[in-house]
Amino acid sequence: MTTKRKLIGRLVPCRCFRGEEEQVPKEIFSFERTLEELYLDANQIEELPKQLFNCQALKKLSMPDNDLSNLPTTIASLVNLKELDISKNGIQEFPDNIKCCKGLSVVEASVNPITKLPDGFTQLLNLTQLFLNDAFLEYLPANFGRLSKLRILELRENHLKTMPKSIHRLTQLERLDLGSNEFSEVPEVLEQIHNLKELWLDNNSLQTIPGSIGKLRQLRYLDLAKNRIETLDADISGCEALEDLLLSSNMLQHLPDSIGMLKKLTTLKVDDNQLTSLPNTIGSLSLLEELDCSCNELESLPPTIGYLHSLRTFAADENFLSELPREIGNCKNVTVMSLRSNKLEFLPDEIGQMTKLRVLNLSDNRLKNLPFTFTKLKDLAALWLSDNQSKALIPLQTEAHPETKQKVLTNYMFPQQPRHDEDYQSDSDSFNPTLWEEQRQQRMTVAFDFEDKKEEEDNSGKVEINLKRYPTPYPEDLKNMVKSVQSLVGKSVHAGHGHQHQLSTGTATSAGTNMEHTHLSKEPYEPPWPLPPKEVQITHTDTYRRYRSSSSTSV
Repeated sequence: MTTKRKLIGRLVPCRCFRGEEEQVPKEIFSFERTLEELYLDANQIEELPKQLFNCQALKKLSMPDNDLSNLPTTIASLVNLKELDISKNGIQEFPDNIKCCKGLSVVEASVNPITKLPDGFTQLLNLTQLFLNDAFLEYLPANFGRLSKLRILELRENHLKTMPKSIHRLTQLERLDLGSNEFSEVPEVLEQIHNLKELWLDNNSLQTIPGSIGKLRQLRYLDLAKNRIETLDADISGCEALEDLLLSSNMLQHLPDSIGMLKKLTTLKVDDNQLTSLPNTIGSLSLLEELDCSCNELESLPPTIGYLHSLRTFAADENFLSELPREIGNCKNVTVMSLRSNKLEFLPDEIGQMTKLRVLNLSDNRLKNLPFTFTKLKDLAALWLSDNQSKALIPLQTEAHPETKQKVLTNYMFPQQPRHDEDYQSDSDSFNPTLWEEQRQQRMTVAFDFEDKKEEEDNSGKVEINLKRYPTPYPEDLKNMVKSVQSLVGKSVHAGHGHQHQLSTGTATSAGTNMEHTHLSKEPYEPPWPLPPKEVQITHTDTYRRYRSSSSTSV
């Protein structure tokens, strides 16, 4: 231990990741004049000593995943501080005099019960990256736009409903994450942030997407998944640089024809909507690599799908497709295609032209056989014909079609039998509330047997105990509970109680982000082989997502 302690003093930067420290090691202060970077990640430190703030040469202070309950006002003395990471602690607020840390360019404070930002925070005019995900923010300061050098702003998982008008001054902003908040409409002010390249608005309560979003001509990534969007304005075609458009889990009934004008689009996800058709203009998306239209009400695919020569992954599971257009054979670069749970009765011979196919899921359809052209699919590693299939590839044999006498391929899995809903009834479908209530009343008392004969005689062998079961709160409920506690604490302190309440966030639902993030890698989608039937899911090939994992810690 002594050797390690001595080494700590010599290290530049200084790191202490043992997870044992309950306070900042005193050896560090021997170098308070020269120390520039201090890493105390994932320890058990509850407070920062005053002596730490004598390290005026400090440029980077990293203390995520500790037990800090506040950030002392003495932080104002760290005038050379450029990067501050205090994520995953119990900090409720920033001191107003953080404005004295004028050199701060990166602040990571995610996963803290922070309810608001002080006015002094908006005086950090050199701030370029701000991460405040998974907090308790309900609003931003009116003059938030003063932070005009911001390039990255992440405010995911808060309680935001509006954005201040001054945000239009963030002319250098490139990434804005407002996912998992409480927006019911797209803030109008966003249309004025012309340099925006990445925008997350997923998991809110949006119902419409205004045409003004088409003014974001530099936008490359747009996530609108998990909302209540019913219509997509035709003016979205103005987002001419858009590469990734995520519209999963909404209430869309159709897509505008203008979507074909998004010439740079590489990923389009419209799964889990109410689409009855795809526009013919989809064939104009010549650079499209991933298309997911699963879980809709499609009865057919447009013939223009054959123009998607760059397509690599295609999913149309759980629709009402009875046939595929012959033109699909022109999608010769597709490696993964999933058509599970449709009404397909036959496949076109042209599917044999898709020679790069490696995974094909045809389970839960009505196929009687496969076209003989399947013999040309030399790279096929997994052919799923049933949800209960034990092997990725089942041998096929040649037979003559009983009517046309043409060669076809078949095996013991043909003809496919349509799946009946009663055979796959879900737990929710089979739930009987009346019966459940009757059974619940019977379960309210629990009888325990006792081995002690004396107790058996005294209690006639049974003791009745009333038990109560409380449901496990969801993360959102937990956050609301913490807010209530905070309110009570504030009132009690204001009333002059002598004791002090400290709030702890408990188990963090997600971890803080790293100071540096890498995006925009475009590696082709290559899933592991073979995949089980229900796992042939098309995932976003270029996630841009560096989002945090709750279990991650620095080592």
